Amino acid sequence: MKPLSEKQALLKLQKLKEIFRDEVKQNYEHRAKSCETCETKGACCLDAHFVNVHITRLEAVLIKNELSKLSPEMQKEISKRINESLEKYNLSSEGDTFTKTFACPLFEKNVGCTIHAVKPIPCIAHACYERQEDLPPDKLHDKAEEEIEQLNEKTYKQFPRWLPLPVWLDLINKNSY
Repeated sequence: MKPLSEKQALLKLQKLKEIFRDEVKQNYEHRAKSCETCETKGACCLDAHFVNVHITRLEAVLIKNELSKLSPEMQKEISKRINESLEKYNLSSEGDTFTKTFACPLFEKNVGCTIHAVKPIPCIAHACYERQEDLPPDKLHDKAEEEIEQLNEKTYKQFPRWLPLPVWLDLINKNSY
């Protein structure tokens, strides 16, 4: 396996997400309710009983880079929300992290997703579909995540850990990986 620099991997990850976003938008999103017409904008992102988005280290770096484009005040607020999420929802890298749910600390009311351009695959695929058969197929999602795993392995020379989004962002902020 040919190694990749983190910079190269981040470019490939962005491209992978763009391709995934285009596929979802072209073939599935038109069957879903538009977020623009939602009566409860952001409810799906802030539903602490629903959100369970896991990411890898490489995705956390990409998100951190995107967050660095925000104002210092917004960065500070999001950092505060990440820490609050860890505590409130008892999130950590230990145990079965897939059983934990949380409200996304990256959603800003009246703004939306603060990392929209680089958001995780589950977030790109999510929409309000009325019928199960209208959803993007799991194999599309799985393929994208397999490619993300490969990028992580080529970059960090180890099998990636999938952790809740706030956990990875906290680890990246503390350089504790």
